[in-house]
Amino acid sequence: MNWILGPMLLILLIPIYEAFQDEDIWQKMLAFASVSTKTSIMVLVISVLRDDWMIGLVGVLILSVGNASLMLLAQVLKRVNEL
Repeated sequence: MNWILGPMLLILLIPIYEAFQDEDIWQKMLAFASVSTKTSIMVLVISVLRDDWMIGLVGVLILSVGNASLMLLAQVLKRVNEL
């Protein structure tokens, strides 16, 4: 199961590469949301491999709170652009 982490790291780099190429703020936010989701999935895989529930709890918190804060930031940016 350790061999899964290598391709997961490579897949994690794709949205980061796309975020640096595009100047649109919404594309960057989508890329960072994707990175957040993929990172939390990687943390959950590592917690299963190590059989550690505390690491899994951190992965779940990253998955739920990280994306929620990113959506809140998107709404703030939308309101600022409307002014």
